[in-house]
Amino acid sequence: MKIGLDTFACDGGKSGVGMYLTQFLKHIPPSQEALFELFGWEFDRYAYNDVTPNFEFIPQCTVNGRTANALWHLFKYHKFASNRKFDACFFPAAHRRPPYKSPCPSIGVVHDMAAYWGTVRTREHLGALLRMILPDSLRRLDRIIAVSEWVKRELVERARVKENRIEVVPNGIDHTAFYPRNRNEESVLLIQPFSFRRPYVLCVSRIDHPIKNHIRLIEAFGIFKEKTKFPHRLVLAGGDSDGAKKVKKAAASSAWRGDIFFTGHFPPKSLPELYAGADFAIVPSMYEGFGMSALEAMASGVPALCARAASLPETTEHAALYFDPLNAEDMADRMITISTDRDIYNECRALGIERAKAFTWDRCVERTLRIIYETTGK
Repeated sequence: MKIGLDTFACDGGKSGVGMYLTQFLKHIPPSQEALFELFGWEFDRYAYNDVTPNFEFIPQCTVNGRTANALWHLFKYHKFASNRKFDACFFPAAHRRPPYKSPCPSIGVVHDMAAYWGTVRTREHLGALLRMILPDSLRRLDRIIAVSEWVKRELVERARVKENRIEVVPNGIDHTAFYPRNRNEESVLLIQPFSFRRPYVLCVSRIDHPIKNHIRLIEAFGIFKEKTKFPHRLVLAGGDSDGAKKVKKAAASSAWRGDIFFTGHFPPKSLPELYAGADFAIVPSMYEGFGMSALEAMASGVPALCARAASLPETTEHAALYFDPLNAEDMADRMITISTDRDIYNECRALGIERAKAFTWDRCVERTLRIIYETTGK
């Protein structure tokens, strides 16, 4: 059995979706029933070599760009998949690049429906073409894997996908990388190529305005600093995306701009150390399809503060402190609470460690493979 695997829109393994694909490939057991054949951009040919040294990679779509790639999935994917004689095709980023029609059974993962979040003015994700065709394309998939119940509900309500064709399979956590570490008392933490002065508050997310809510986080951090006079810094770890200039302008205008640090895209291998060194982590997003950064923090033994929005309460349950993402004062109050009340700090830490144990990549990949095999009918 030969399964095609679409690596388009997975960002060479550097984004959250890319991390999902990397972990999926890494955890495919040697006794797999199928041979996977990867296809995607030429420049991603070696992106997954460390985890798929024996899988063939077939470069496709010679014209770069989101629109050109969407058109390739619309008009050329069908012929390509037919020629390769796939028994099925797996789309790890189906919310970004679904096929319109497939000659073989198709299975897609939907990580979020962010393209439909907010007002028309804020809907910059995907672009107009994909927003227009996405619901119909999703309905044409044979099976859809949603990463949370929240995403499943959105698929039913926004894309009108039949509920019985959607299965919820949460993402996993790499517990060999993210685990509680002994806390040292050093004032400066060296994580190549950076040094971080402690204590610091950590937010791991692409710099994407307004959906990731960094500007209100910067405002809340200012309130926190003004009220407590604590020495904390705010570390924003993530590459620039839509609206990053507005976020950086807000940081530059803050009275506490000297304590706000942008790392840019942070090396994934060093992320566990960055989490472990934080006083606490904060996820201020207006929308998250799953909430991976909150789970990574909790698995690392670091308390998580989360917006009461989208899938975050589902993912973290009672293990996080919640705030209104539209209210910077409320966000700052939670920051003050976790920094001043040691009992609450220790309770959040313990509950977070326990909650994170429920998520593993082995379980995620096992269930995903079962769905793929069932869909092929072989």
